[in-house]
Amino acid sequence: MELFTEWASAGLPALFLACFLAATILPFSSEALLLAMALGPWGTLPLLLTASIGNTLGGMTNYGIGRWLPEGKLMRWLRVDPSKAQRWRTLVQRYGYWSALLCWLPVIGDPIAIALGLFRTPAWPVLVLMFMGKAVRYAVLVAAVRGW
Repeated sequence: MELFTEWASAGLPALFLACFLAATILPFSSEALLLAMALGPWGTLPLLLTASIGNTLGGMTNYGIGRWLPEGKLMRWLRVDPSKAQRWRTLVQRYGYWSALLCWLPVIGDPIAIALGLFRTPAWPVLVLMFMGKAVRYAVLVAAVRGW
């Protein structure tokens, strides 16, 4: 908990960085820091915007990895078996950019973002829907802590 207290004392830039890193393929959690900061003096809107923008940009980094790396190379690098790759392709083709609403989910959120890029889903709708999903998740967490 001391780590989160130190990060929280660094303010909104630390929250932005934590949320960005948490949305990349790096193992990191932003929720604990956001919750610690929600108990502090920061306003709700700055917290939500900072966390949501940072996390969305991290998610779009995953989208970019999928978009700009050749499919075969990415699949080998991530050690994805071809049947799983086909299942992801089918899901992205079926649900398209609406899948970006689920990029906030633990474990499968990063692969969704990568798959959206890999299978060339249009970036603007992905960006908007990813932001919405992540913002709602953070709003629910802040609301729970602040007792709304």
